Amino acid sequence: MVEFDHVSRWYRKVVAVSEVTLSLGPGVTALLGPNGAGKSTVLRLLCGLTAPSQGTVTIWGHDPRRVPAAMRFIGIVPQHEGVFPNMGPLRFVELAGVLHGLDDPRAAAIASLESVEIDPGDKRSVETYSKGMKQRVKIAQALVNGPAIVVADEPLNGLDPRQRRSLIETFAKLGEQGRCVVISSHVLDEVERFGSRVLVMAQGRLAAEGDFHAIRALMDDRPHLLRLRCDRPREMAARLLAGGTVSGATLVGEDRIEIQTLDLPAFTRAVAPAARAVDALVSEVRPLDDDLESVFRYLVGAPGTGGSV
Repeated sequence: MVEFDHVSRWYRKVVAVSEVTLSLGPGVTALLGPNGAGKSTVLRLLCGLTAPSQGTVTIWGHDPRRVPAAMRFIGIVPQHEGVFPNMGPLRFVELAGVLHGLDDPRAAAIASLESVEIDPGDKRSVETYSKGMKQRVKIAQALVNGPAIVVADEPLNGLDPRQRRSLIETFAKLGEQGRCVVISSHVLDEVERFGSRVLVMAQGRLAAEGDFHAIRALMDDRPHLLRLRCDRPREMAARLLAGGTVSGATLVGEDRIEIQTLDLPAFTRAVAPAARAVDALVSEVRPLDDDLESVFRYLVGAPGTGGSV
């Protein structure tokens, strides 16, 4: 359905996307990466809202910027809200149908709203809706033209757990219908619930591509850096190194050690016995590199990454 062939996009001296090649078909695909990784640019390129500086983007073999009819295949759920004041959900979604040139935009709007469990007869203005209801209305306007490709940019931002669960189920149903659903997120745990296929973006590049579980294992296999604070740091460091659960230990203060380990569960199990053995009082164990940015930096720099796993 969607093909990127060595696509790059830059803005003067800033490279937003670099040499991205990918292929998307039916089902849910999650585009994962920290903020600033290039996810939104990839989605804009896919939808024809931005032209590639290099390479080609095609929808069923057509360039969406050269063949406007290709846009009929796409439904967009933008990250930012842009609702009109004093407009109810039916009129809002019906307007999207009118812009798509549908024969009966009102009937299509009713069906689309009902598919996301929004009452078409609700007279309230969309701008008064909760965050979750606004997201569902945005999905309804994206579906009003019956698109085969649905693109959603960070659709779960600001939602409570119940609202997230509802929208995840909605996207899963769209994927089961044979649509190509592309969802961006910077939250690793969200991606696990979207589906098995993941594209990992980092620093504008496609760092990894494949099954979620394989990519999660790759991420968890990276070296972990932690800070351990105790009253006997030298003795504690020596004990942990002798136990084989850490690959490095550096004293960084009178009461602190920076620990490197490849086996985080084994390290956490070893801390208490080591402290008892050297009569140390441990006051803190804290990860220093457990944010998504550090995970993706590792993926970009790790040998063998940058392709399918």
